[in-house]
Amino acid sequence: MASSNSSDSRASAEVPAPYGNGPGQAQSPSSEPAPKPAPKVRIHHLQQAKNDGTHFAMLTAYEQYTAEIFDQAGIEVLLIGDSASNNVFGNETSLPVTVDELLPLCRAVARSAKRSLVVADLPFGSYEVSAQQGVATGVRFLKEGLVHAVKIEGGKFYAETVRAMVQAGIPVMAHIGFTPQSEHALGGYRVQGRGDDAQRLIDDAVALAEAGAFCVLMEMVPADTAAAVDAAVSVPTIGIGAGNSTTGQVLVWQDMAGLRGGRMAKFVKQYADLRTTLSDAAKAYGDDVRSGQFPGPEHSF
Repeated sequence: MASSNSSDSRASAEVPAPYGNGPGQAQSPSSEPAPKPAPKVRIHHLQQAKNDGTHFAMLTAYEQYTAEIFDQAGIEVLLIGDSASNNVFGNETSLPVTVDELLPLCRAVARSAKRSLVVADLPFGSYEVSAQQGVATGVRFLKEGLVHAVKIEGGKFYAETVRAMVQAGIPVMAHIGFTPQSEHALGGYRVQGRGDDAQRLIDDAVALAEAGAFCVLMEMVPADTAAAVDAAVSVPTIGIGAGNSTTGQVLVWQDMAGLRGGRMAKFVKQYADLRTTLSDAAKAYGDDVRSGQFPGPEHSF
């Protein structure tokens, strides 16, 4: 049996964790002192942006690496969207995803983001029954999911739910316009707030803001309607397919970074082509394994 103080350092040296070791591992070691952490983004910072006429960015995130990367890139708000149903779990719509499926994703993002405000969607069926149900679900997301705020879909009908949640200490972001959880009731993916229907969205936004929502997100709304909504409320607004008059903008990260294939919505701008990058890398890896080039001597102990 070898002695524990063997002179062969190779016998006792510990190798780096091969499968990742939690957030923060991407930073290179340096002799420089660690920079002072940036202050956390809070709700009042978003309100200040509205007051000052400046803007902030929001992206979805569903696990630790994207959360860490987007956080370090300065994205102010991270959303664990019910879009995880489509983009993580492989469903066709957001409807099937459950509270219990989203909570682990929330914890991963919240633990990894050091600066960003972390918001979670309440999934379909978790708040519609009553204000009390909304409070109970919101508590779970803050307590078990570690998020800082939640988002619910729907118009002024949910004002009392928002009010009850805010009174319980749960910050609420409202979501109006096209609401994916109501896809079947709305007749599919259709722009909302055209023409005379614009006043309905204004009324919804005003009622939800007065009930205590700290922000109003608008999806697939004509730019002029979104501008009218933004002018009607004192809280910040966020757009996705709603023009550029809102305080913030949000995209699903797989759309933004070009990971998802297929036709993109009109409002999506792709800033990278990760699908091609990952496909090329996977093909190169497979070729190297099949040809015997990997692993080489430099990858062997």
